Amino acid sequence: MDIFPEATNAEETLDPPDWADVGELSHRILDEAIAYLEDVRNRPVWCEMPAEVRAFFGAPLPRSPAPAADVYDDVARNVMPYPMGNIHPRFWSWYMGSSNFTGALGDFLAAIQGSNLGGGNHAAALMDSQVVNWMKEMVGFPVSASGTLVSGGSMANIIGLTVARNVKAGVDVRERGVGAMPKPLRYYASDQVHSCHRKAVEALGLGNQALRRIQTDAGLRIDIAALKAAIAEDREAGFRPACVIGTAGTVNTGAVDDLQALASVAAEEDLWFHVDGCIGALIAIAPKNRSLVAGIEQADSIALDPHKWLHAPFEAGCALVRDASQHRNTFAVTPEYLESTPRGLASGEWLHDYGLQTSRGFRALKIWMALKEHGVEKFGRLIDQNIAQARHLTRLIEAEPVLELMAPSTINIVCFRHRLDGASEERLKAFNTEIMLRLQEEGTAALSDTRVQGRHCLRVAIANHRTRRSDLDLLVTEMLRLGREIEAAIPV
Repeated sequence: MDIFPEATNAEETLDPPDWADVGELSHRILDEAIAYLEDVRNRPVWCEMPAEVRAFFGAPLPRSPAPAADVYDDVARNVMPYPMGNIHPRFWSWYMGSSNFTGALGDFLAAIQGSNLGGGNHAAALMDSQVVNWMKEMVGFPVSASGTLVSGGSMANIIGLTVARNVKAGVDVRERGVGAMPKPLRYYASDQVHSCHRKAVEALGLGNQALRRIQTDAGLRIDIAALKAAIAEDREAGFRPACVIGTAGTVNTGAVDDLQALASVAAEEDLWFHVDGCIGALIAIAPKNRSLVAGIEQADSIALDPHKWLHAPFEAGCALVRDASQHRNTFAVTPEYLESTPRGLASGEWLHDYGLQTSRGFRALKIWMALKEHGVEKFGRLIDQNIAQARHLTRLIEAEPVLELMAPSTINIVCFRHRLDGASEERLKAFNTEIMLRLQEEGTAALSDTRVQGRHCLRVAIANHRTRRSDLDLLVTEMLRLGREIEAAIPV
C-alpha cells in the first residue's frame, strides 16, 4: 500500500492568477498614493471616524477569497481617510516624523525582496550594516563602534541599557542572573526622562527603584551637583552606581542635558554613559544647532530614531554602542542551526547577535534610499528649519498677552497655554484641553498636552518637513479665536 498517495487537489500559492490584473491594480494604488500625499495639506489633520467605519473593523474573520481590487477598495474607503495625521504639515502632537515618499517606496521594495535581516551573506544585510555605519558617522562615533536597527527609541534604549547592565554587573549576569550581582545597580537620569527607561530597568530585572530620577534646573536639564550627590549617597548605602542616562531632547519640553558635563561625571565615577537621543541626537547633523548636543560623541551608547528627524516611515530606531565586543557579548548566541559556514548564504555576519530579535525586517532600505536621494546635509537643514519654526512660534506666543510660555523652547518643542483670568489650575486645564480638542475636531491642527513642573499646558512638537511658518501663524490665530468663543460661553 502506498502510504504517500498522489495528491488529488491542485497545489496552491498566494501568487495572483493573473499578473496583468495585479499590475493594473498596483498602478492605480501608486497613482492614488501620490495624489494622497500631494493633497495632504488640503485635508483635515484628523477627523473622527463615522459609526459605519468603526463597524467595518468588527467584521468577522474572512474565510473565502475576495478580489484584490475589492480588498483595496475597503482600504481606500475605510483606512486611508482616517489617519493619525502625522504626515500632515499641522501635526505637532506626539513627537514623530512625517515620513517621505521615497522611504515608502523603500518599504515596498523591502517587502517585495522579502529578506530577513537576522543576518547572512546577502545584499540586504550589507545595506543594514552600511546604514548603521552612516548613523555612527552622523553622531561622531568611531568606525569601530557597533549598532543595530530596531523598532524605535524604546527598544534602542533597552539595547543600550542592557549592555550597560552586563558590563557593570560585576558577575556574568547572562549566565547567573541579576540575583548573583554582589551589589544592586543604580541608573541615573533626570526627572524628565522618558517612560521607556522605567520599562527598561523593570525588564532588566533591576526594578523601578534602580532608576534614580535626579532633579532638574531652571532649563529642565539634569542638575549635575544633585547627580554627584546621589551617586555618593548610593555608594555609601551599598549600591553600585552603574549608568548615567543623558537626554538629548526631553519628550516634554525638548530640554538637552549638558552632555559634556555628564560625560565627565561618568568618566570620574566609572559609570556607563548612555544618551537617549531619540528626540535630538540627529541635531548633530544640523549646521546651525549641532553645538546643542556637543558631547554626544563621548557616550558609551546612544539611542536614536530615524523615523523622527530622518522621516523614515515607521518603524525605524537605532542603537549604537561604542565597544562592539561589549555589545555583541551582551546578546550573541550561536545555536547549531545558526552556525556560520566558510562560504555561501551563512558566511555573512549574524546581525541578530546585536539585539533581541532573530527575525528582523529590512528597515535599512527606506532609510538608505531617502539619504541617497536627499543627502544628509538636507536633513540637517530641515532640523535647523524646525528649530527656527519653534522659535518663530515662541515669539508669537510671547507677543500675545493671552498666551503664556510654560517652558524654555530649547529645540523644536514649545509648551504654552491660553490664559484665563482668575481661573484655577483645574479650570485652566479644562479650558486649554477644550481648545486642543476643538483644533483636532475642526481638522485645523493636532497638538498634545502635558504637565511641566506640575502645571498643565499644550505642547507643539515640530518634527515635520511639511510645516511652514504660515501654519504656525494659523495655529495662533485659531487658538485666539477658540479662546474667545469658549470664554464667551463660560457662565459668569
